[in-house]
Amino acid sequence: MKPAPFQYAAPETVDEAVMLLSEYGRDGKILAGGQSLVPLLAMRLARPSVLIDLNRIAELDYIRQTDGEVAIGAMTRQRTIERSGEVREHLPLWWEAVRYVGHPQIRNRGTVGGSLAHADPSAELPAAAAATGATLVTRSTRGERTVSAEGFFLSYLATALEPDELLVEVRIPAHARAGTAFLEVARRHGDYALAGVAAMVTMRDGRCEAVRLAFTGVGPVPVRVAEAEEPLIGRRPEESVYAEIARIVAGRLDPDSDIHASAAYRKDVAGVLTARALALAVSRAQEPMADSRSSMVDHG
Repeated sequence: MKPAPFQYAAPETVDEAVMLLSEYGRDGKILAGGQSLVPLLAMRLARPSVLIDLNRIAELDYIRQTDGEVAIGAMTRQRTIERSGEVREHLPLWWEAVRYVGHPQIRNRGTVGGSLAHADPSAELPAAAAATGATLVTRSTRGERTVSAEGFFLSYLATALEPDELLVEVRIPAHARAGTAFLEVARRHGDYALAGVAAMVTMRDGRCEAVRLAFTGVGPVPVRVAEAEEPLIGRRPEESVYAEIARIVAGRLDPDSDIHASAAYRKDVAGVLTARALALAVSRAQEPMADSRSSMVDHG
């Protein structure tokens, strides 16, 4: 099929883009990488009055370190994240998660902001954002605001973005010393995850100091299970603890069944992946010096 007719705009600055969003509101659609939007246009599931193409806005393509965080512009390509030594060193969970996104051809075009704003419940980067306590920055003609990752994702393909707002940046606490792991199960390499987990752990004196878990593919948004994080805190990691946490995860998650997998299967897989991810994250964690603070910030 062919898309329904639409106007086309290609702003060259963020100010121009937000002016267009202010003018068109819900009748405007943002084009970033296009992997999700273009098929929707072709099937006429999306019928915008105007398509606002962000690909000429160079100011949204960057990776910067600032105040213990790494800021990533919304138009930064996923392939750039994958190839960035800065991301690999300071944001190891994001570096690992992005490599599960589709195939290299997809990551060459796909953007960080596009993945987050699309909010697919089986996507990897929203789960990485939730696990690392990321903050998302939006802009409109009314000004700038910040939203926590857990407040940004509302439901299936739904976010806290207002119709006149543009996602411009994601700020991620640096976690170089934390142990991290991202694991998922998909029907084929590059497919959306049937279930996946992002895990981050910090250690001190051989005991777990902090844990963050976020799941993808098992709910309408990235899912945190706080009860599953608590059993490991203050304890020495052991197989029995991982098994206990896996049982909690399987018991607390409430995924849907679909043609790809049953809810029971997703629950079981999520529990198994959690145990494996925690063991891997613990093995990668670097303990801080006695007079140092952990590099992982727990945002609750």
